[in-house]
Amino acid sequence: MKWKLGMAVLAASVVMAGCSATGGGNQVGAALDVFKAVTVSEAELQAASLQMRAAEDKTEKVASAKNKYGQRLARLTKKHLNEDGLKLNFKVYLSEQVNANASPDGSIRVYSGLMDKMNDQELLAVLGHEIGHVKLGHSLAAMRTAYLASAGRKAAASTGGTGAVLAASEVGALTESFVNSQFSQSQETAADDYGVAFLRRNGYKPSAMASALKKLAALGSKDSSVLDQMFSSHPEPNKRAERLSDVK
Repeated sequence: MKWKLGMAVLAASVVMAGCSATGGGNQVGAALDVFKAVTVSEAELQAASLQMRAAEDKTEKVASAKNKYGQRLARLTKKHLNEDGLKLNFKVYLSEQVNANASPDGSIRVYSGLMDKMNDQELLAVLGHEIGHVKLGHSLAAMRTAYLASAGRKAAASTGGTGAVLAASEVGALTESFVNSQFSQSQETAADDYGVAFLRRNGYKPSAMASALKKLAALGSKDSSVLDQMFSSHPEPNKRAERLSDVK
């Protein structure tokens, strides 16, 4: 409540400032955009997330059900479409990038470049980590931040409600902001721990989390682009692997 009240005061302050300055109308509009973005509902963020994913799935090369990557991911995730109270959907992007990410609507996307580097248990560890970001609310918080930073807030501010449709440019801005967002170290630690619990709960190898992180750290030491691709939002893989090295 204090946070929302603070933002309301901020918005009101900008509005008041705009009333006595040249170009006040633009300042008023900016203040209303900010106020709308920080008070946007979870349902609105989920709707924006769905639009973002739908657009991204059209621009990326998605593995078909007959593709070897698509078949492998489907095999590994078939019992996790409803996991820990979440409705999830999984797709593979055919790209050499070593990456994976999750959005708050439950969409988890894995790049074939990452799949090439991981055995099944390690890939499940990565998926568990990404599910953790959704379950623990990290992805939703990142979407709220991206929403605030992007032009998408303007469409929702003008039309309102969960049915607001973002323009292509607004979806692009939202996607860029979301993809470039970073999780805190505490969020990454919590997602790692969730991933270990996910592995253990489903009868997989809990040690696969440390193994996956060590493998990614090793890849990053040989090719800095790996760090740029995955660890811009997943920092310090070596330290995280060391913390989990005794997990059995």
